[in-house]
Amino acid sequence: MATEQLLLFIAAGVLLNLTPGPDVLYIVTHALRRGARAGVVAALGITAGCFVHIVAAALGVSALLAASGTAFAVLKWAGAAYLVYVGVRLLTARNTGFAIDSGADDVGPPRAGALKSIFSQGFWTNVLNPKVALFFLAFVPQFIAPDVVNKPLAFLLLGLLFNFNGLWVNIGWALTAAWLAQRAAALQQGMAWLDRVAGAVFITFGLKLALTDNPSD
Repeated sequence: MATEQLLLFIAAGVLLNLTPGPDVLYIVTHALRRGARAGVVAALGITAGCFVHIVAAALGVSALLAASGTAFAVLKWAGAAYLVYVGVRLLTARNTGFAIDSGADDVGPPRAGALKSIFSQGFWTNVLNPKVALFFLAFVPQFIAPDVVNKPLAFLLLGLLFNFNGLWVNIGWALTAAWLAQRAAALQQGMAWLDRVAGAVFITFGLKLALTDNPSD
């Protein structure tokens, strides 16, 4: 991959990880309720879940490229439709959906058992979400050159890079949310613009994917 293409991949990945969504909501909720430590553990659980999707997707890349044109087209259009759908949802979102229950019982510094539960819930919430797998199959292959010999390895390396960068973004969410624990309303208002920018990015990637030819042709 050329340096410019790699930088574009990193920038797009960071931007997408900055976008408020289910994973960010999970991290921020725990950070606001129980502090930075709980938020960081939530981020680690979600990152661990992403590794499962990355490895599974990488192992399936070679089978995908060797499959029939019909199978490739079905997956391509499914991925494109999903990316455009996410983009439209972000563009039309009225708010980021951060709703913190200040009266919850699980408020305050967590104990070791609670941290284990936070990590486990974040892990399984991500692993059991099929949309995460579809996202990796739709996003990462766009940055793999058609003439790459070992496409599964290239997919795996890009996926790991995406996840590594995403971990630090998610930890940033946790630390920021903990710092602004008493100002949740201001946090919600300040992120509205990010939804619009990320929405346009998702739609662009969806349209690009829709116009991609089968690399095996």
